[in-house]
Amino acid sequence: MTAPALPASDEGGDGGRGGGAAATPAASCREAGLDVAAGGERVPRLRHELRAVHALVHRDLLRLASQPVHTALMLVQPVLYLFILGGGLAALIPNSSLGGGYQTFLFPGVLMMTVQTPAIMVGIRLITDRQSGYVRELLMAPVSRPTLLLGSCAGGTIVATVQGAVLLVLVGAIGLPYDPLLLALLLAGMILTSFTLTALALTLAVGLDRPEVFNMLLGLVMMPLLLLSGGFFPVQNLPGWTHALVDVNPLAYGVDLLRRCIALRAPRGGAANGVEWAGWQPPLLLEGAILLGLGAVALLWAARRFSRPE
Repeated sequence: MTAPALPASDEGGDGGRGGGAAATPAASCREAGLDVAAGGERVPRLRHELRAVHALVHRDLLRLASQPVHTALMLVQPVLYLFILGGGLAALIPNSSLGGGYQTFLFPGVLMMTVQTPAIMVGIRLITDRQSGYVRELLMAPVSRPTLLLGSCAGGTIVATVQGAVLLVLVGAIGLPYDPLLLALLLAGMILTSFTLTALALTLAVGLDRPEVFNMLLGLVMMPLLLLSGGFFPVQNLPGWTHALVDVNPLAYGVDLLRRCIALRAPRGGAANGVEWAGWQPPLLLEGAILLGLGAVALLWAARRFSRPE
């Protein structure tokens, strides 16, 4: 099974990369996996846009399926954090300070670690695809540039969620029930968090032309964001001057959302307070709306930047 083919001609339409004749609009549509009606008439634009999104999502899923070893290795670090770090600190941190066991407290942070890596990889792929000329070929498809970015974001969101969902089989090992509603809530939280992280990664990558710069920026910001997310210890135990940083940290809202989903279905698991605004904890739905709004704004801003002629 192969990914849907996309056109491979230059942006100006003056011939293919190998010097062949310029592709006709109908041929370009077919190569992009888009339908053309009889007589060469194009199908409605919306259908073009949806099929372009499908082609890009399909490409990401094929990459995920073709690299099982790489995917498994990406899951090793979160599992080690959960059982080695979590198991070691569980004996040192009293449950009363967390409302439950430390491994249960750590689990949302581990899920966040799991989904953030594939979400960030979408930004790196955008830069490398631009360098290799793949983005230039994508731009020949009869669809808008924002649609191409939306397809990349959708593919990254699905891949990140799938990898995070694999860890849901471990809930029983940390004392949580295999409750279908609990698993559904965690899955929904990971979808929302993955979307936001993918959109932010694309926002950062769309203005860069070298993956080395992207990796350097991530190295500077990702670890502080993780430490300030409340994934490893309650944010109330952090120094007072960091609380303002926690309030604007998207990872903190993602971790808190997942942790409160656990508390809804497994009260014995407990949930230490996470994000607070002047001592007031925002409702669960408001935290979800903040994540969704942030992801939407980031994606719209990235699409506007991506729409500018190169």
